[in-house]
Amino acid sequence: MRSARRLSAALTAGVLAVTLAACASERDGGADAAGGEGGGTMVFGVPGEPAHFDPLFAQDGETFRPARQMYETLITYAPGTSDLAPGLATEWTPNAEGTEWTFTIREGVTFHDGTPLDGAAVCANFERWHNLPSAAAQSQAIYYSDQFGGYADNQIEGVGESVYAGCEAPDAQTAVLGLTQPRGLFPAAFGLTSLSIQSPEAIEQYNGDEVTQSGEAFTFSEYANQHPIGTGPFRFESFDRASGTITLVRNDEYWGEPAQLDQLIFRVIADENARQQELQAGTIDGYDYPPPAQWQGLRDAGNQLLIRQPFNILYLGINQAGNPALQDIRVRQAIAAALDRESLVRTQLPEGAEVATQFMPEAVEGYNPGLEAIPYDPERARALLAEAGQPNLTLDFYYPTDVTRPYMPNPTNIFTALAENLSQVGITVNPVAQPWNGGYLDSVTVNGSHDLHLLGWTGDFNYAGNFIGTFFGRPKPEFGFDNPQLFQQIAAGDAATSPEAGATAYRSANAAVMEYLPAVPISHSPPALVVREGVQGLVPSPLTDERFVTVGVN
Repeated sequence: MRSARRLSAALTAGVLAVTLAACASERDGGADAAGGEGGGTMVFGVPGEPAHFDPLFAQDGETFRPARQMYETLITYAPGTSDLAPGLATEWTPNAEGTEWTFTIREGVTFHDGTPLDGAAVCANFERWHNLPSAAAQSQAIYYSDQFGGYADNQIEGVGESVYAGCEAPDAQTAVLGLTQPRGLFPAAFGLTSLSIQSPEAIEQYNGDEVTQSGEAFTFSEYANQHPIGTGPFRFESFDRASGTITLVRNDEYWGEPAQLDQLIFRVIADENARQQELQAGTIDGYDYPPPAQWQGLRDAGNQLLIRQPFNILYLGINQAGNPALQDIRVRQAIAAALDRESLVRTQLPEGAEVATQFMPEAVEGYNPGLEAIPYDPERARALLAEAGQPNLTLDFYYPTDVTRPYMPNPTNIFTALAENLSQVGITVNPVAQPWNGGYLDSVTVNGSHDLHLLGWTGDFNYAGNFIGTFFGRPKPEFGFDNPQLFQQIAAGDAATSPEAGATAYRSANAAVMEYLPAVPISHSPPALVVREGVQGLVPSPLTDERFVTVGVN
């Protein structure tokens, strides 16, 4: 899972002071209303703003974060784990061939607009996903296409044949999904936030499928920006882009245990030092991704540091279409050998981070324990470049600004360290810095404008295909290569008839990926959240899938 757009980090002292005062007033009212016994308002600082509020088109963590509070999926993940648990479906049953899934839909659930959740509404969502009408919409619904393979009418390149065969609702509490072939990623993928069940009536009323592209920018519908309608414990109230304030309110008609909070506010604070200052001032109740250097100081100040288990990967991406020299395996091997990843992990990442040997963490079934980390060897890197006829290689190295990610706490510092490694073996680096959602993600994942780039992934669920299948399972502008044999090896894991066979196939696929080296795995990190004393019930998730329904403030 990627992450979100950032507001400018250039906060002046005067602006910060005004913001602190305003939020203090807002929070004081909520705390008084709560009386320390539930209710009230929680203000949580986030490093970037959402692109919109339609999870189908979400590609990043800051768009997913508020969506997880407003929407729900058929299957969910138990708090603090990647274990499957009932969501909007109380049961899910495959047929013997794995080509049909029958969902028993929870009774008594309504969308925020008052319309009922039933089997027909669930099928309407599957039909919407499968029939997205435009290239712009399809290019943004990357999670759906990764899980289902394609669309009824593919409008974009690199997407294959869809495995979706239809959905029927024989009664109000049943939805039956048909597939043309089994997929090993189901049922776990049914918990993806992108596959949240949304109000069909609201989507139709507010033109939810309307996505337009102008140059490298995408514009989303009135539904996505102003009228998101799910079934979750919080409802959308407003998003003030000027102040970076997203306000959600408790859904009093929620089918389950209601939220303790009256209001949940996500406030965009791009600068990590400003987030820390606001927590110290008492104007926010917590924030995400405190940099490692702040951890002990936050603890010493009496705050609660909630550390997630590492379930991510940071990698250096290589675009073979961007520069023909990168199509030479010796050049890619040279780049890998040039990187001092041990030093990077030691100096830039939190305690518990480790150098990656492959593109998934050890907790994932299909991890290959026989693979070893690529050694730091500048002499070998220079020799490989000379052998490839590229002793004076020049590369455009893209990296994001105004962002903090679970796998990448400070992109500028990480870029600087890796760029210095590359320059030491004779590679000239042209730095290209772009705002995360203000151009960077589109440049590297949609338009393939780069030679090298920094990016990463937090696992959406515990499945090997969610890592290497997402990255390397088909041609993508991000990596710019076409290797049918590698694609086939990865697909073999998903087509396996048992979990054991799938894990074996994915171990082989991991080895094949590292031999081909379409990118360089850098590290796995344990990202943290921090909340003040008096906040209870926030459970850190290895999937960064935190739900605030259980949170209370004193």
